Amino acid sequence: MRKVCVIGAGSSGIAACQVLAERGIDYDCFELGSDVGGNWRYMNDSGQSSAYRSLHINTSRRTMQYASFPMSDDYPVYPGHAQIARYFDAFVEHFGLRPSISFRTEVVDVCPRGDQWSVTTRHRDTESSTSQTYDAVLVANGHHWKPRWPQPELPGAAAFRGTRTHAHDYRTPEPFTGKRVLVLGIGNSACDIAVETSRVSQRTFLAMRRGAHILPKYLFGTPTDHLTNSWLARAPLGIQDRGLQLLLRLSRGRLADYGLPTPAHRVLAAHPTISDDLLSRLGHGDIGVKPAPRSMDETRVHFDDGSSEEIDAIIHCTGYDVSFPFLKSELIDPSDNDPGLYHRVVAPDLPGLYFIGLVQPLGAIMPLAEAQSHWVADLLEGRCELPGQARMLKEISAYRARTARRYVASTRHTIQVDARAYLRELAKERRRTAVRRRPAAPPS
Repeated sequence: MRKVCVIGAGSSGIAACQVLAERGIDYDCFELGSDVGGNWRYMNDSGQSSAYRSLHINTSRRTMQYASFPMSDDYPVYPGHAQIARYFDAFVEHFGLRPSISFRTEVVDVCPRGDQWSVTTRHRDTESSTSQTYDAVLVANGHHWKPRWPQPELPGAAAFRGTRTHAHDYRTPEPFTGKRVLVLGIGNSACDIAVETSRVSQRTFLAMRRGAHILPKYLFGTPTDHLTNSWLARAPLGIQDRGLQLLLRLSRGRLADYGLPTPAHRVLAAHPTISDDLLSRLGHGDIGVKPAPRSMDETRVHFDDGSSEEIDAIIHCTGYDVSFPFLKSELIDPSDNDPGLYHRVVAPDLPGLYFIGLVQPLGAIMPLAEAQSHWVADLLEGRCELPGQARMLKEISAYRARTARRYVASTRHTIQVDARAYLRELAKERRRTAVRRRPAAPPS
């Protein structure tokens, strides 16, 4: 009987648990915090949640929900973090997964032992350690918990007397009341935080290295991500891009009219920034737009256009680093956020090691993690088989080249996938590598 270890009980980890339980595959799941939900559990005692008090999903519930457990119709189209956490609780209760999850248990080491894996855990309350052996390990520890700070530091950063925090630690705008705030970045968190702090600060500035396309949550009364099921999503990429650009121009006008730099890239060449509030706050003059900072001194930040501003607080919305603290770097090297996985799941030279939810999708992670888990379960049950290492490395190389051609060069795009295309990719791989079993011999 094969036994599996699942690391993490966030949205990807519980998806893996559900699939393994459904297939009758024995497993243990270890979770750092006291409850399920990972990043969506506000003030999670794991210390790894980046959720802020006002956080809502940027994909609609229809796009985010698990195929095996749809969200309640009573939920709004874009639920908040508390509703999402309740949804995960209901998911775990419905499938009876909670007894298989060891809470407040940190995985401290994962290493190969022959054709198996040794997993060492430590309980956060008792400090007791345990080592167990598993046939496979499913890593689902998330990739939005280790803050990425600018490297190298800006000249003069050490002299700055104001506060510097990362979006990971932002919870509410009140600490920034009456201050002059600089938000660095133009992703989803940067826009949300700039909007919130602008309501209480003396002045808020939003600084960015390059422009970004700002998508609303609704286009002409329809959730924007519902376009993934429209004729436009089935068109060639170039037509998708031009069609979406036209819809955005009709619905919100030119970004330059709001004071934002015109993006040099196509709409679908970067992970989308979704905000209904940013443009109106810019239009009201409540947020100032700045280019990238160039240097700092004790009280001021100097920008690439030669301007400078007196600043009390800087919030770095500069993304996250992929990290596996329980895996030695000689096993998996996540530097530049590119661990090099076959179909974003399989470590080619480490049999039995799989990664669930380690994607940055145009869409939502949850249904992708569910599909990945079904593929891994097929492999564990012998229903599918992996190709040789050369073929896996060739696929990884082709993915990297394809991603480099399509997306802006950035560490946030090294694990980027288009949700619909990726689901088709996984389904094709499951069919292609399905093991054809001989029919049972007739009784003599």
